[in-house]
Formats: sequence, C-alpha cells, structure tokens
Amino acid sequence: MTKFIGREKELSLLNRFSKKRSASFLIVRGRRRIGKSRLIEEFAKPYKFYTFSGIVPTEKTTAQSQRDEFASQLSQQDFPKVKAQDWNDLFWLLADKVKKGKVVILLDEISWMGDKDPDFLGKHKNVWEQHFKKNNQLILIVCGSASSWIEKNVLSSTGFVGRISFVLTLEELPLKDCQDFWRQAAAHISAMEKLKMLSVTGGVPRYLEEIDPALSAEANIKNMCFTKGAFLVDEFERIFSNLFLRDSEAYKKIIEVLATGSKEFKEVSQLLGTDMSGRTSDYLDELILAGFVNRDYTWHLKDGKDAKLSKFRLRDNYLRFYLKYIQKYKTKIERNAFDFKSLYALPGWDAIIALQFENLVLNNRHFLWEKLSIRSEDILSENPFFQHKTATQLGCQIDYLIQTRFGTAYICEIKFSKNKITERVIEEVQEKILRLKRPKGMSCRSVLIHVNGVENNLIEQEYFSDIIDFSEILK
Repeated sequence: MTKFIGREKELSLLNRFSKKRSASFLIVRGRRRIGKSRLIEEFAKPYKFYTFSGIVPTEKTTAQSQRDEFASQLSQQDFPKVKAQDWNDLFWLLADKVKKGKVVILLDEISWMGDKDPDFLGKHKNVWEQHFKKNNQLILIVCGSASSWIEKNVLSSTGFVGRISFVLTLEELPLKDCQDFWRQAAAHISAMEKLKMLSVTGGVPRYLEEIDPALSAEANIKNMCFTKGAFLVDEFERIFSNLFLRDSEAYKKIIEVLATGSKEFKEVSQLLGTDMSGRTSDYLDELILAGFVNRDYTWHLKDGKDAKLSKFRLRDNYLRFYLKYIQKYKTKIERNAFDFKSLYALPGWDAIIALQFENLVLNNRHFLWEKLSIRSEDILSENPFFQHKTATQLGCQIDYLIQTRFGTAYICEIKFSKNKITERVIEEVQEKILRLKRPKGMSCRSVLIHVNGVENNLIEQEYFSDIIDFSEILK
C-alpha cells in the first residue's frame, strides 16, 4: 500500500467520533479517485475493520449479483459462506459479529451496491436501528462517488432523518500536501514544474500516485496522458460510465460546454440547445455534488449578500485537459503516433493553463487569505466576481474578489506565464476597477498572483498593494 499523504484535518474530524459514547453513522462522499476509501482505511487502523464494496455496474449487473459479491466479501473476512438471497440475511450475519468493541464498517460505493434493489436501503436502515447502533463503539461509514444518489436516497430520505451523525465531503488535496508525491525529490524540483503537473492532475491523490519523480513534468504527462493504455487516457470514460448510472452523455455535454470557461445557466442551456426549465439544472446540481463543477455566486458589494447571478465553473483540471488535448489526439495515441516536446507547443496551451492555474488558486484560496493577513471571520464575501452591463453600469469580471467587513475590496488578478509578468497587467486591472460599481467609501486594493516572477518595472510602479508568488505554497 502506498504511503498515506495529507488529510490531517479530515482524520482529526473522524477521530472525534471515536470519543463518543454512542454509535455513529457517517457519510463520506466525493469525486472518484479522491481517496475516500484510503482515508477511511487510515482512520480505521485502531479498530476492527470490515469493508465491503459494490461492484461496478454493467448492463448485466443485477441485484442478485451485488448480493453475491457482498456474500463473497463476507467470506473473505472470516464469515461463513451463505446464500445471498436477501440483504437481511447478509446484514444480520454481519451484525452478529459487531455487537461489542471498537468496530468500523465501511459500505463503499453504496449506490452500486443498492441501486438495483428497491428494498436495500430499508433493510439497511433496519439493521442500523435494531443492531448496529446498540454497540456504542461502532462507526458505520457509507461511502460513494455518486453523491447525487446519496443525496437523494439517503440524506433526503425520511427513513434516515436524525440517524446520520456527519457528512464529510472530500475535496482535492491542498497543494502543500501534493508535493509529497514527488517524495525525496520534491526539494530539488521547481515550483513551476510541479504546477505544470498539477495543472493536469489537480489535487486528486490517485492521479498524483502515477508521478515518477525522476522524470520531468512533460515526460510524466506524456506517460500518463498520451501513451496508449495509460491510466488517464481512458479515465474520462470510466468516470462517466461508472459514476452517473444513467444519462451519462448529458453530463459529458455539460462538461464540454464548461471546458472553455465559466458560464451562466442561460448560456449553458443555449449552447446545449435545451429548455432552461428542463433537466439541465438537475444535471448541473449533480455535477456539483460529484465535485466536478462549482457554482460561483456573485454578490452585492453594498452589503456583501449573494445575488441571484451565478456562473458554473469546471473546477476539475483533469476533465478540461482531457477534453482539450487527450480526446483530440486519442486516435493518434491509440496508434502510438502522438508526440510533443513541450506543453507550450500544444495548441492553445496558454489559454488553457490560465484556466487550470486559476482553479488551483481558487481551490487553495486560504493561502491567499494568509498572505494578505485576512482572517476568515472578517470576510463578508469572496469568489470570482462579475457584473452585467446595464444602462447605469459597465460589465466587469474579476478573477477573484475578497470583500471584508472593513469596507475593503481586494481585486485579485491571477496570471500564469512562462515569462515574467510585465507592467501591461496594470492597465487590465485599472480597467476592471474602473468598471466595478462599488458603494461610496469602499477601498480597492489590487493584488497580483503569479508563479514565474514579475519584471522590475512592474514592481517600481508600486501599483499593486500585494504581489503574491503562488509557488510559495509549495515550499
């Protein structure tokens, strides 16, 4: 088993439940490959640990085949072999062995396990009520990548109201932890090279495990993304065929629309050619729950309260990279006929890397608060910000804006470049601030976020209140 990296906060949170004097029913959800099962295994080391997982559904998968698999997994964990005709028989067999002591039970990929059987969840609830919860040292963890299934069938189900102790949504690893995947070589590899790699993988642990520290970013990306049979070549199809049990093509189309940049709901519907009152809204909500998309609300600068306006942003770097490059060259990859010398030689790389880097920054925004000495309790609102053009105001879009309760707005410009940033960026930010409709008395402080240095003449202008080298997060 690979070394466990990061997740100190999540482990600390889970350990709180080991100190309770009653049984706990937890839900852990998040994107595929994000490390849910691995986190639980690490947490469960001091416990007697029983783990079960549903099998990947296919057209031929039945409720019986899921029960057979559960029975097989029971027998592999020193339970007697049984005929799996009913979930009650399987659950009661497990319950008989966990009456006392420190026990963790993991039901992994529960949507696969129970989707074909309409009575699965009812029988699961009954075994919790009648058996599991009577052991005050027992922790039952339900886990899954199909967050929308869990939301609909467990969290929103009247049968489970009042029974769930906590819901943990696992996000990407913070960048400060990601560099540990370069192991001993991390100290000798530049932040720029690491960020090239992270722009493709994001903070997804399973993808980061594929990194060979002895190779350059380009060589690693070629091996992982542009080599026949490589892990990330077919990962996109695995995600959508296994995670979204139905209508996977609809989800793919939405991801394709968002791959070019954030969009409002109306724009998404128009590009898909769908009715705004149709299923598109549900699909977007499910992509958000799955961890692939963010809904970034703008807000009223007058009081810091959210506005109705929002944009949907593809927050998953791998998905965008796949759609822009791997999918485009897939036939060549299958013929072992694709090669490149530099990422910068890929068509449109500068535009795509800007979006990828922006995601990394937004997913690690607490680092910016630290660098700007802003306490979270002093923030009224923060997010990518935009305002529409009207008769009384100009249109405006800001990469990231922080509004504090002290009447200050931090206008953050995020720039990724292989060259040093020049003073031309000042004009871009000045124009944005000029267009921004803000209340009287509000101060604006401009902030530049970069990774590869800035030219001296830009510093000499003394325009930016802060210039943040984002690569410092990797130190």
